[in-house]
Amino acid sequence: MTELAQLPLARQRGLQVVERATKLRAGVVGLGKQALEDHIPGLLGSDAAELVAICDSSGEVLREQQYKLKVSGYTDAEAMFAAEQLDLVVVCVPHNEGRRIVELAAVHGIHVLKEKPFATSVDEAKQLADACKKADIRLMVTLQRRFNPIYTSFPQLADQIGTPMMVNAAYTIHTTDPSEGWRGRSEQAGGGCIIDMGYHLVDMLLWYFGLPDRLLADMSVSARPDRSYDTEDTALIHFSYDSGLYGSLLLSRFIGPKAEEIRLIGNKGIVHLERGRIRRLTNGGDVVESLSRKQAWPSAAVSQINHFCRVIEGMRENVSGPSENLTHLAFIQSCYESARSRAHVNPKELL
Repeated sequence: MTELAQLPLARQRGLQVVERATKLRAGVVGLGKQALEDHIPGLLGSDAAELVAICDSSGEVLREQQYKLKVSGYTDAEAMFAAEQLDLVVVCVPHNEGRRIVELAAVHGIHVLKEKPFATSVDEAKQLADACKKADIRLMVTLQRRFNPIYTSFPQLADQIGTPMMVNAAYTIHTTDPSEGWRGRSEQAGGGCIIDMGYHLVDMLLWYFGLPDRLLADMSVSARPDRSYDTEDTALIHFSYDSGLYGSLLLSRFIGPKAEEIRLIGNKGIVHLERGRIRRLTNGGDVVESLSRKQAWPSAAVSQINHFCRVIEGMRENVSGPSENLTHLAFIQSCYESARSRAHVNPKELL
C-alpha cells in the first residue's frame, strides 16, 4: 500500500500526518562502534533526517569515514556546530565528555539524540536538564527497546497475571578484557556495567515498575585479576517497593553468552521477556501466549531517528527526555552508594 493510500486511515485514527518537504540536517559527534554500527546507518536509512557532518577527535578515523560517507568532517564539535546549520546532533562520546557536547549543542540551539547514559550523576543530570530547558532544545536518550513491540507488550501481559510478587532481570555479555578502552576507567566512564550496558535494563525496570523504595548492590572488579581496571565488570542489585514487589537485577560484561531477560511472577501467572520474544505462562510454566519478532538491521536505529525527528517537530512524545532520565541516574547513583556503604539506599531521596 502506498503512503498516499494510507493517509485517510492515519487521519481517521487521529495521527498527525505531515508531507515532508525537507529532511532535518543531522551531525554525529564521536565515531566509535555505536555510531558506526547503529546511528549512522540509522541516519542513512531515515526518511526524516540526512547526515551532513561528522566529528571525531581522531583525524585518522575522521578521514576514513569522510571518504566513505562523503560529508563534511571536523575534529572539534564546537567548530562543527558553528559552521554547519544543524537541526540535530547524535552524541556518542565517552561518558565524561557528554556534558560538554550537550551544553555546546544547547548554546547553538541544536537538538540532541544522546547515546546513553544521559549523565554520570544526578546533579549533572539536573544541570543538563536545566540547560536544555533554557535553550528550548529537545534531548532524547537512545533507549531503543522503547521502540520494540516485544518490550511495549510487557505491561499488557503483566495485567493478566494478577498481583505482581517478584521480578528477576539480567543482562549479560562477555567482554574478553574489561580493562580495554575508556570503559575500563571510571574517570572517563563514570562506572562500569551498571551505568553503561545496564542503563537499558534499568530503563525497562523503571518504565514498567517505577523507582524502587530501596536497593542493595554488590559489584565486582575482579573478573580479570591480571588486568588493571576500576569499573565494575559484574553487579547484583536487589530492589524492593513498598507495594510488596521485590526483585533482583544481574548485570555483567564478563558473563557469557550474551543474554537478556525480565521475568515477572504474579499470583496468576508469569511474564517472561527475552531478546526477540515475550511469553505469558502459567505459574506451572505452561505457555499461554507468545510473541516473537525478527527485524532487519538497522530498522531499530532508523525508527529511533525518525521518532526523534517527530519529537522535534512536535508530532510525537519524547519518551526518554531529560526529566525522565533523572530517575535513571538516581537508581544508578544509589547502586554505587550502596556498594560503597554496604547498606540499603532509597534512590528517591536523591531526587
